[in-house]
Amino acid sequence: MLENLIRQLAEKHILILGFGKEGIDTYFALRKLFPAKILSIADKKTLGEFDPKTQKIFLKDKNIEPFFGKNYLAKIGDYDLVIKTPGISLKKLGFIESEKPSFGEMTSQTKIFFDNYPGLIVGVTGTKGKGTTSSLIYEILKMAGLKVFLGGNIGKPVLQYLLKAKPHDIFIYEISSHQLQNLKKSPQIAVFLNLFQDHLDYYKNFTEYQTAKANITKYQTKNDYLIFNSQDGKVKQIAQKSKAVKIPFSLAKKRKLFEIISQKDTILKGDFNLLNIIAAVEAVKIFKIDNKIIKQGIKNFKGLPHRLKFVGKFKGIEFYDNSMATVPQTTILDLQIFNGKPISLIVGGSDKGSDYKDLVKEISKTSVKNLIVLGQGTGQKIVRKMSEGRPPKGSGSSFGRRSALRHFSVSSMKEAVKICYEKTKKNGVCLLSPASASFNLFKDYQDRGNQFIKYIKSNAKKT
Repeated sequence: MLENLIRQLAEKHILILGFGKEGIDTYFALRKLFPAKILSIADKKTLGEFDPKTQKIFLKDKNIEPFFGKNYLAKIGDYDLVIKTPGISLKKLGFIESEKPSFGEMTSQTKIFFDNYPGLIVGVTGTKGKGTTSSLIYEILKMAGLKVFLGGNIGKPVLQYLLKAKPHDIFIYEISSHQLQNLKKSPQIAVFLNLFQDHLDYYKNFTEYQTAKANITKYQTKNDYLIFNSQDGKVKQIAQKSKAVKIPFSLAKKRKLFEIISQKDTILKGDFNLLNIIAAVEAVKIFKIDNKIIKQGIKNFKGLPHRLKFVGKFKGIEFYDNSMATVPQTTILDLQIFNGKPISLIVGGSDKGSDYKDLVKEISKTSVKNLIVLGQGTGQKIVRKMSEGRPPKGSGSSFGRRSALRHFSVSSMKEAVKICYEKTKKNGVCLLSPASASFNLFKDYQDRGNQFIKYIKSNAKKT
């Protein structure tokens, strides 16, 4: 397989488009294959905007042809192979998936991996829950003694790993819609968790987003497996067209799961995490894993950072970090878990085209007492919908009929956490579940969550 990859790339004039974590991994993989080959790299950042470690790559390697800054796409037509990072939208480049671009071929790390991987791939997708489900599958199979690896959208690029992959390896690939978009091959085992409206800043419309997600099963054969959420109408519709062996899952299967493990024995809260666990169990059963090992793997799983993680109880308030809640549906599910306790909810961020109507209804009917809005953007949109066209006069104002619910507009996480400490009742919950992307005030969802934790702990020390 590696020989095929070398043949595919040896004579190509290659441009790496986007030089973040995945682009850097692509560069190092290509450099291992072709030590002296000229490699071109394009990124909208200027050289000075990269971190010092990345800048050293350009200073050390004289066989790099860089294109940086606002004209980074100027030479894209000169290349017969463009390896695009998932974060760069075809929509923003002016293409749609069905169009032939004005250069030879656009590919991705994921496509190269799927086309050349010699082992078995378990691909996990969904608007939400794919990181948790992928990690659960990985932990259980690893506990069972199988040679298993985890990567993809979870933050672990895959191309350098591909260079040393073996036929008996199993790779758990957390795969986003962006990574699925141009695939012509599906994994042997596919897990499809859910499908919400998301990423409309990236795609032309929701149909294009659905089409990208459908690639998880589109190229499967009758010898493959599709594990899908039969409670989700859109997922079920896509599954019906699949040629794979279909394994539906839903909350109706929780009784069967509870024969293996009770949810109270795990760190994972809520029905949506119960669905993630059930999906993971269905996946590992294909490998005939013993129930005792499944139970131990789930029990040992510590959860992923910024996915409804309990930060701690400080000054009588429970703090939960779900910075990864970037769509309204996730925040709705979070609120259902804590409903009944006084909740201070931190929301808002950059807009991905989501509809906040259902979230506004959920906030109105649950026990949210304080709505803390991060900056301009989606949080202000929520406030406007809450006030039904009669915006409260300012920060700290109440919402008419919901006089018990007050809103506070802040410009930093430091301010948000300070208000949580001041306004949340004892034995209440402060919940970071923004229902939005992070790019209005933060580098990414990790930065947002890390700041939340930082200011919780610094305020806890104050008397």
